[in-house]
Amino acid sequence: MQKVISIEGMMCGHCTGRVESALNELDGVRVIETSVEKKHAIVEVENATDAVIKEAIEDVGYDVVGIK
Repeated sequence: MQKVISIEGMMCGHCTGRVESALNELDGVRVIETSVEKKHAIVEVENATDAVIKEAIEDVGYDVVGIK
């Protein structure tokens, strides 16, 4: 299932790299795209919950404002 995660606080390529690293550490999550301009990450999710995804991103310092 594909999900779009709206993220506040990403300002540069380093930020997107931190978000991608955090998400790639989760079992069952594959990053498709992370964009500073669009303020989102698009992921393919097999078995991770929204709460686990949100926690992983917030643990590296960014705010999740929505997951669709």
